[in-house]
Amino acid sequence: MQSLLFLIDQVIGLYMWCLIIVVAMSWLASFNVINTQNKLVSQIYDFLYRITEPALSPIRKRLPNLGGLDISPVILILVLVFIRNLLREYGGGISI
Repeated sequence: MQSLLFLIDQVIGLYMWCLIIVVAMSWLASFNVINTQNKLVSQIYDFLYRITEPALSPIRKRLPNLGGLDISPVILILVLVFIRNLLREYGGGISI
């Protein structure tokens, strides 16, 4: 059972990194630091967008309009940290 909880914990951690990377890439693309016309950059961004958008869109629908400020990744990361802490607390004491 601890192996399964450890795997879930690691997947949540990897997903949080994907969220951070997709947010950073969107900022860099909006300031023209990275070239989104580059095929590799475009594929990486598209992949990360496709795996993070299903979790972010329901949060965005429920948030009020903040004038172009998107805090949905922050809220999702907080929820994921809460879930990880629950797994560690009640899931047999995973120590990572």
